[in-house]
Amino acid sequence: MSGRKRTVQVKFYVTEDERKLIEEKMKLVPTNNMAAYLRKIAIDGYIIQVDHTDIKAMTAEIQKIGVNVNQIARRVNATGNAYKEDLEEIKGVLAEIWRLQRLSLLKAL
Repeated sequence: MSGRKRTVQVKFYVTEDERKLIEEKMKLVPTNNMAAYLRKIAIDGYIIQVDHTDIKAMTAEIQKIGVNVNQIARRVNATGNAYKEDLEEIKGVLAEIWRLQRLSLLKAL
């Protein structure tokens, strides 16, 4: 195996449960290369995971607003009137976005 960059093999044993745990953590990175994953963990000592839950929720709320605005624009163009209920719905969704953003910022502190 001449030309191989890594010439020293490191070998260790784990239980079946530990192997499953390693594979589950590999999915979070994500990678399918166990050697690369174990080498990265052994050298760097940690992996930073970012929780995108709040961002995904905010994105969903923004998409809802976009749909609502398009529906209202169609109605206004067709009838010439804007309905108070539509505007209140948009205000409610905007309030939810602000709530999620504040929650996200508080978690970051």
